[in-house]
Order: sequence, then C-alpha cells, then structure tokens
Amino acid sequence: MPWPPLKKAYLLYDDWKESKGADWPGRHTKIMGKKVALVVAILTLLLVAAGLLYWKAGHTERRISARPGNPVTSAPAGTGRATGNAEPGTSTAAPSVETREKKGSTPVEPGFTLRAGESLEFAANVTKLNSTVANLKIVTAERRNFYGKSSWHLQAFAHTENPYRMVFELDDQFDSYSEAGSFASQQYEMHLSERGQKVDAVQRMVSSPEDPAPADATAARVPAGTRDPLGLLQYLRGIDWGKTPEIKSAVYDGRKFYEVRAVLLGKAAAVQVPAGNYTASKIEIHVYEGGAEMKDAHFLLYLSSDAARLPVLLEAVLPFATARVELAKAK
Repeated sequence: MPWPPLKKAYLLYDDWKESKGADWPGRHTKIMGKKVALVVAILTLLLVAAGLLYWKAGHTERRISARPGNPVTSAPAGTGRATGNAEPGTSTAAPSVETREKKGSTPVEPGFTLRAGESLEFAANVTKLNSTVANLKIVTAERRNFYGKSSWHLQAFAHTENPYRMVFELDDQFDSYSEAGSFASQQYEMHLSERGQKVDAVQRMVSSPEDPAPADATAARVPAGTRDPLGLLQYLRGIDWGKTPEIKSAVYDGRKFYEVRAVLLGKAAAVQVPAGNYTASKIEIHVYEGGAEMKDAHFLLYLSSDAARLPVLLEAVLPFATARVELAKAK
C-alpha cells in the first residue's frame, strides 16, 4: 500500500543544512550513512545491529567531516538543558503516560505506564555469526518540563563488541525529549563516536514554517506529531494492539523523514531471549520514504503481553543476513 506523498514543504528541513554550510551534502558520512538513515528511523532497537550490518555489507554513503557540532553536556538530575527544566515537585517515580488526542494520530493507551529509571539492555547478533556484534541500552531517564511541555527524557547507548569492535569501533549516545502521552519529538540529539571520529548534533523539532530556528539548537522542520526513533519505540509499547491492530507514524531519524506503518500479526507469539521466556504481540514494521515502501529489509517487533509491554525481540531480515536484537536484562 503506497503512502501518500507529503507536502514538499515538509520533506526536508533547511536550518540543519544552513548551519553546516553549503558543502554539507558532500561531507555526509558513512558514520551516519545507511547505518542511521534507514535503521534508526525504523526502531531504536536497531541502532547498532542492522545498521552496522548495512555498513559492513557496503551500503555506505559519503562521510561527515569529524568536526564537533554544538557542545552538549549532560544535565544533572532535576536541572534543565537550555531553558527546559524538571517539573517542580515531580518525583522520579513513574507517572502514568498521558493520553492526548491528536488529529491523525492514534493516542497512547492509558493502560501503559512508562517508568522513570527503566533500563533495558539488548544484545545484537546475526544468524551467520556466533557471538554478539553489539550491545544497546535504552534508558527512561526522567519526566520533565521541556520548554513548557511535560516530556520524557529518553536515552540510548550503543557499543560494538570484540572482535567486531576492532573492525568498527562505535560508542554512540542518542537523547530524545518526547512529549508525554503522544511521544511526539521535541528535541533529538546524536552524540556519535565511531572509528575515532566524533560528531554532536542537537535538533529541535519545529512544526511551523514561520517559526524561527532556536538559538541553542538546529531547527528540524517536520510535521506536527513527528516522532524520533526513541519516542517511536515507547509509542509502540503504549498501543493496545488488541484494540488497535494498525498504526501509522511520521518519524525523523536526525537526517531523513520517514513514514512508518506497524501492523499486528499475532498476539500470542512464544519468544525466548536471554532475559527469559515471554508471550508477545508480533508486530510487522513497514517503512516508507517519499511515499514508496522500502523493500530491502523486513522488520518484526515482539512486545511482551504483560503490563510492562517490554520490547523483547526485534528481527531484521536483510538481503544478506538476519539480525536479532534480544532483550538481555530489564530493570
């Protein structure tokens, strides 16, 4: 099913290119190439696994020059980055995720509760290899006020493992500030360290063409309600798939804009991963770019059927191999 094309005004954003200079396209790297362009847009769980495999298989693009972007320092708990700050009097205990109706967007179901402090650790492996290629940790850091909106600070940390680390050293961090309830992205940050090169990018989501670029970040001009990969994962966890068997979402991965369609295939799949045995909902992920579905990869997400709705497994069937990102530990 083809995805209706977006209005041209929203296909690209202009401030990022302007902030990097006119030669930005010629300096785009293998660091961000196919590794992030396709995979990160689909789901954060594949930040390393399928992305690294794409790079190793030769699906590469031009390189970003390894120059630092806007410097970013980690904010202490309870303090804000720029003018965003923690909600006064808000405990780090888990509040229920808010439900907000938005035109053209399926709201997160009220039965799902995202827990501040949640930490999920994953191991990425490939069917043709006998060891873990990379590990990934996804953290729900806190709920805070971010520029006037109640938002979740979500983080992902990705590292390659030996012996693959000797070939492709990767230590990446991703930060998302996503609006509570809808998980629409407010700000998306990429702090990349790959093969000795470091790149930092901080992008604030701007939905109105008339809004000026912020002074402390790059403006990414996207349609209202667009999610980043970290927000998308939490959004999918919040859907009651028994009542809503299909959803669509606009996704921005820090470089490109995609449309994602997720469809329920089954509600009682048996899944065995290092973290344990689960009964899970099996969800198929379709990715569209410019209205056309991408055909070179096939993705399946398994969410536990209990109240936690843990992302226990993600499978990526690629032209050259099948990658599995398995839940190793949840706390």
